[in-house]
Amino acid sequence: MWHSLNHGGRTVFLEEDAAWIEQIRRRFPMLESHHVTYDSRVNQANDLLQVGKGTECVAISDPRYSICQLALKGLPSEIYDVQWDLIMVDAPTGYYEEAPGRMTAIYTAGMMARNRRDAAEETHVFVHDVNREVEDKFSMEFLCEGYMKKQEGRLRHFVIPSHRDDLNKPFCP
Repeated sequence: MWHSLNHGGRTVFLEEDAAWIEQIRRRFPMLESHHVTYDSRVNQANDLLQVGKGTECVAISDPRYSICQLALKGLPSEIYDVQWDLIMVDAPTGYYEEAPGRMTAIYTAGMMARNRRDAAEETHVFVHDVNREVEDKFSMEFLCEGYMKKQEGRLRHFVIPSHRDDLNKPFCP
């Protein structure tokens, strides 16, 4: 399914479950996947939401060099260098208090979209499981309700413009 939906494109999975990565690699060798460690937990969400409102987190920058605690810095370098047309946030686990939460994944997806080099392009960001509190609050805060195009069931679609050529553009419209 993933290969046919993105025919001719590049699809990359960032996953915290090494066993799941191996399973995917065996079944779909054409897909790229990388093991990622998420160091935030669902039970930290409220504190991280407040941290994300600080000036160091709303400044548009490359996430790997950001001083914002929400920025994922341990991804493979090619992930940061690609100008993604579409980013889907459906990991990490995020469904119980001690599980890795999606806070940093959502924040970083939004920052990568805003930091896109081609100012004429937009990035489509989808967030799954928005029926859960973390996915709901963090997507509205860091992908911005004003950039939301549609919600269908538990899936939200945002279209985020580049902010790179206009650093005075507000973080959210």
